[in-house]
Amino acid sequence: MTHKIKKPTDSHTVMNELVLPNDTNTLNNLMGGRLLHWMDICAAIAGQKHSNQIVVTASVDSVSFKEAIRLGDVVTLKAYVTRAFKTSMEVFIEVYAQNIPNNEKIKCNEAYYTFVALDSRHRPVPVPQIETTTKEEKEKFEGAVRRRQVRLIMAGKMKPSEAAELKMLFDTK
Repeated sequence: MTHKIKKPTDSHTVMNELVLPNDTNTLNNLMGGRLLHWMDICAAIAGQKHSNQIVVTASVDSVSFKEAIRLGDVVTLKAYVTRAFKTSMEVFIEVYAQNIPNNEKIKCNEAYYTFVALDSRHRPVPVPQIETTTKEEKEKFEGAVRRRQVRLIMAGKMKPSEAAELKMLFDTK
């Protein structure tokens, strides 16, 4: 099976959701769990479009809720694959909330998700590599190795002494 090199734009996914009463807490703000659910779906679609496979969530980097998303807001989620490794992909996702009557749109959140592509027997399969073109894509691509090393260290799958890319950040020699 041949795995073509793909541009991040091949995996771009945009999803819109309307915040309804069932999505909110007692303050009429979107519940964090509901937002994480939407983010996981949007990021997974980007991973599936890139790999042409079913994907499963392997990790979610720290997610901070910067701005409240209110009842009635339209939430726009934008995701794309920043880097492919052997069988996994890092997906960057941004979240915006828009109050249409007030014509206000704010960035509320961003995160990196990691997905593993699976075959029909639920076994990991290789994914196509990424070809970057823009400055932002290149920066995210280059930073992906360091973010991956942090994730692996935090999960206990890599020793800090083995994280060569991270060491280079702190090597002052």
